Amino acid sequence: MDKPTTGTRERIVDTADRLFYERGYGHTSFADIAAAVELSRGNFYYHFKSKDEILAAVIDLRRARTQAMLDGWSTAGATPRERIGCFIDMMAMNAAAIRRNGCPVGTLCTELAKLEHPALPQANTLFSLFREWLGAQFVQLGGRAAADADSLAMHLLARSQGIATLANAFDDAGFIRHEVSQLHGWLDAIGT
Repeated sequence: MDKPTTGTRERIVDTADRLFYERGYGHTSFADIAAAVELSRGNFYYHFKSKDEILAAVIDLRRARTQAMLDGWSTAGATPRERIGCFIDMMAMNAAAIRRNGCPVGTLCTELAKLEHPALPQANTLFSLFREWLGAQFVQLGGRAAADADSLAMHLLARSQGIATLANAFDDAGFIRHEVSQLHGWLDAIGT
């Protein structure tokens, strides 16, 4: 018996989010998601007519979760340095998942780019959230011009993506710890 309709759509999206991250969008079928949610195909189609509709909902979910995380960091860190440190520490806190599957944002965007999928611009907004938030933190960190702060934000994003890719390729937790430490040193060296 299916679980009540209330929350069924959310269960589908949560499950699809996990499967897209673990297996990839292209390697996850409608049937895979329906089976994982334990939902008949008819009930499944009531909520979503296509895998692309599910993808859009997954991206919206990730955007909402990313924004909530950024908002949490904004209140948790007393200084811009502490807030940027939260971003850096995210890699260490998620090291096991990163080693298994890479970065959830980076892997999704890369896969959609390879597929020339029309949802790529929507997925790229996830990086934009991080870029804008980090840029604002770097402006506050040292009164930098927006262009300089954006350059620092992009550097940190690029470095984090490289760390995630190599940690995944080599399945190396020590590498993540080392790079997180290096990034904290880089952040300290930037100055106020």
